[in-house]
Amino acid sequence: MPGSALRPVLFLDIDGPLIPFGGSPIPHGGGYPTFAPAPDASAPDANPLLARLDPAHGPKLLSLPCELVWATTWMEEANECVSPRLGLPELPLLPWPEPSEEDERDARRGLHWKTRPILDRAAGRPFAWVDDEICERDHTHVASHHGAPVLLHRVDPRLGLTDADYRVLGDWLRGL
Repeated sequence: MPGSALRPVLFLDIDGPLIPFGGSPIPHGGGYPTFAPAPDASAPDANPLLARLDPAHGPKLLSLPCELVWATTWMEEANECVSPRLGLPELPLLPWPEPSEEDERDARRGLHWKTRPILDRAAGRPFAWVDDEICERDHTHVASHHGAPVLLHRVDPRLGLTDADYRVLGDWLRGL
């Protein structure tokens, strides 16, 4: 993206924020809603969870003033399967390093395994991180290791990203 070096980064997880799970969400007591793939989506539908991807997320994400980066274990499948269903372009992927002793120490201390790679990729830029597993330890660690503005936004995995979440993200990004 032209000018993306000056824009804040939004690191986005898939399971939880975009694909709800973990029980019947309150608004959908009968189970999760499912969505047909976009007519122009050529993504394979092998994973049944893909039907939970609401195509309305694509335009909402694209309207945010930021660089979108996948921060998910879906890795290349994020661009192959998820992006087309949402109408997103291919997005950069946050690579995950091989597990280390430091990662094991972090896990014992309650730090999420994504936190250090996200800080490394942000490289001092303002960023938002959207995930369903962010905890207080991540907030503390990021605050003490990153000088730029940061929003760690935890999403309820039963609901996924809601309009209220998009308002929080949009207000924070536009307020930078």
